[in-house]
Amino acid sequence: MSNGRIPEEIIEAVLKHHDIVDVVGRYVHLSKQGHYMKGLCPFHSEKTPSFTVTPEKQIYHCFGCGAGGGAIQFLMAMEGYSFAEAISHMAKEANLDIGLDPQAGGRTQQNPEKTKLLEAYELAGKLYQYILKNTEQGKQAMQYLRSRGLHDRMIETFGIGYAPPQWDTLAQLLERREFSLPLMEKGGLLSARQDGQGYFDKFRDRILFPIHDWKGQLIAFGGRAMGDAQPKYLNSPESMLFYKSRSLYNFHRSRAQIRKQQQLVLFEGYVDVIKAWEAGVTNSVATMGTALTEEHAEFIRKQADQVIVAYDGDGAGQAAAYKSIPILEKAGCLVKVAMIPNNQDPDDYISTQGSERFVREVIEAAVPSIKYKLLYFRKNFKLQEDGDKLRYIQQALKIIADITSPIEREHYVKELAAEFHYSFETAMQNLNEIRLQSEKNNRFGDNNDKPWNNVMNDARPRERTPSLFPAYHNAERQLLAIMMYDREVTHYVERKLGDQFNVDTHAALAAYLYAYFAQGFEPNASNFIAMLQEADLEGLASSLAMMGNSHGVNEKVIDDYIREIKKYPQQQQIERKREEMIRAERSGDIIRAAQIGIEIISLEKQLKSS
Repeated sequence: MSNGRIPEEIIEAVLKHHDIVDVVGRYVHLSKQGHYMKGLCPFHSEKTPSFTVTPEKQIYHCFGCGAGGGAIQFLMAMEGYSFAEAISHMAKEANLDIGLDPQAGGRTQQNPEKTKLLEAYELAGKLYQYILKNTEQGKQAMQYLRSRGLHDRMIETFGIGYAPPQWDTLAQLLERREFSLPLMEKGGLLSARQDGQGYFDKFRDRILFPIHDWKGQLIAFGGRAMGDAQPKYLNSPESMLFYKSRSLYNFHRSRAQIRKQQQLVLFEGYVDVIKAWEAGVTNSVATMGTALTEEHAEFIRKQADQVIVAYDGDGAGQAAAYKSIPILEKAGCLVKVAMIPNNQDPDDYISTQGSERFVREVIEAAVPSIKYKLLYFRKNFKLQEDGDKLRYIQQALKIIADITSPIEREHYVKELAAEFHYSFETAMQNLNEIRLQSEKNNRFGDNNDKPWNNVMNDARPRERTPSLFPAYHNAERQLLAIMMYDREVTHYVERKLGDQFNVDTHAALAAYLYAYFAQGFEPNASNFIAMLQEADLEGLASSLAMMGNSHGVNEKVIDDYIREIKKYPQQQQIERKREEMIRAERSGDIIRAAQIGIEIISLEKQLKSS
């Protein structure tokens, strides 16, 4: 079997030290459902979990997109590793010395430009931190940070630095270290001079906040001007490392707490996150001053069930919070919004009111999204005037009508009726009329973009009906599923059927199973899949492994499957003969048609007796 020249015993040893639930759990929030663990697939967008991990078999499989395999395949897919790189990484984590060069036997190598850029960003980060903490140029920036309530430990923890006003401090260092300056421009660290005579630093006279990817690698900077320089905030441009629409500030640091609490607190700015972290909100991230995107929301949903939006308390911040709600809810998040009084931002509130009050009165007191929408719209109406009051009630009922839970709808209608002294029954009647009209206007499901993952409320699934496989195809799948867990059945099938599988991928998988058991390995789906190293076969094997061999298996069942598989070529031959007979009849060759007819009868007899 081809395994990139890595011995099977090494693969087996590595897998023994890694439970697939732990490996997948670093990337996907998994919930226990019987013998399985389920979560949202990291390989495609979905609202209803179809990604399944089977601890007993040490495999994963997505019933939505078909991705599947074991721990090694999952790591390869998530990290872009080659097979050898994934094995080497997992061995290192398990403190196993396997004497393996990750590049030897690897199918791909990491992009060398990305590697150099990561080195350059790491060097730049250290340079800017040094300038901030150890030079005369950095003193003013340090004083500014301390005036904002950021003490030395926080500055150190978050790696904050300072870019001096000189034009080429970083450019000179990178050139001395023999980095490619055109690549450094491409990566967002430098800018090219207009006259084409060299390069200058992208950031000058700015406090710099390092931005990391989820693995903790420095990939960009967020720069803040201390004086009147414009723009006030400046991020690194997008590059092969940095994508604003997918990156979240501080995620690498807060990831463990987010996963543990299943809650993420979303801020707008760097300092908000840093001050909140110091206040004990260690599940905090920020969108770095950019608008929340659908990519952000989908990424967040894969990490946590609940999101608390803690944007600035001014009009712009609250408008941004309101816009974020449908984006997050579309991704499947439970959304709450933190209410910060007096137009303050989180940073100001913590500085003036203290950490304890911030946690208790802002974060823990965050209101459900529906409550926030009602409060947000309320500001636009003069409730002391009857006309505006009635318009607000109508608007509020429209908002409440979108709630899927009948209990929640009733709760908010009761609150609304009690506040404005209207009959609850009348308000509910009005609400039901709004819902009825909405249903007439929109007779579609909740996930129109992906109908295969969508069920309309109290109606038929709007998913595509999968094509039904012919009998021989199902027989091959059932037989392979049994073979994966039974050495003796595999040997029996090899003798009786060999390579006569009709589907090419089934024949290939059978060949791998023959070889696997011939080498003396015990039945183990995860180990077998690890040795395939072909994406199509890995997905097929994982789906078959999910079927298992729990159904009644005996010699008659196996023989029936083999018989059904062998019948298909005979049926195909009979069909070709019939077509040939029809052509002979149409051409007037009656004798030839009669001869073919006799051949068909003979083949049909053979088929019945087989």
